Amino acid sequence: MFPLRDDNPSSTTPVVTRSLIAINLAVFLYELSLGHDLRPFFAAYALVPRHVTAALVHGGAWRVAALPLFTSLFLHGGWIHVIGNMWYLWIFGDNIEDRFGHIGFTLFYVTAGVIAGLIHVASNPGSAVPTVGASGAIAGVLGAYAAAFPRARVITLLPLFPFFPVVPLPAILVLGFWFVIQFASGGVAVWAHVGGFVYGFLLMFALRGVTRSRATVES
Repeated sequence: MFPLRDDNPSSTTPVVTRSLIAINLAVFLYELSLGHDLRPFFAAYALVPRHVTAALVHGGAWRVAALPLFTSLFLHGGWIHVIGNMWYLWIFGDNIEDRFGHIGFTLFYVTAGVIAGLIHVASNPGSAVPTVGASGAIAGVLGAYAAAFPRARVITLLPLFPFFPVVPLPAILVLGFWFVIQFASGGVAVWAHVGGFVYGFLLMFALRGVTRSRATVES
């Protein structure tokens, strides 16, 4: 189940969504230019759970531990990783930016990513594996979209080999499938994805009246 676009136009120009995509792509191109220096770059700016655990338990350097909670949101491990994340942000980010406003959406995106990162640390406290990607923040965007626009139509490619039909499906079905597949994938950051999604869903559900009113006024 692969989303191609949603039938849910935004009423404002999604400048933050576009800027985030541009920044992530620019950083990834910079990563490609590093060559053998990529490993120490990741060691400094990727999220390493045991560094955060050390800061909490043993009084380690908070600057070293906390900064990657933010910087890791703009790093990716390969073309599929970055393109997949940016594709979902492109499809679903504009409407959530509509609801929160530009500044509110920026704060929401970063907060969702940090919360997802902390959940990842809590589920893997001793891990020395550097973790990168905007997936936790984008999971927050997907959760918020599912809460705000559950019946919005998402034009979706269904890989039913040998056929590949393109059909409109309700957003709650497409994003619910994404949520469930996180458990089946068994990825190292599965709880970060789940936590980001749940955070976005619950926050948008709690604020849906406020954000709906703001979007109506601006439109």
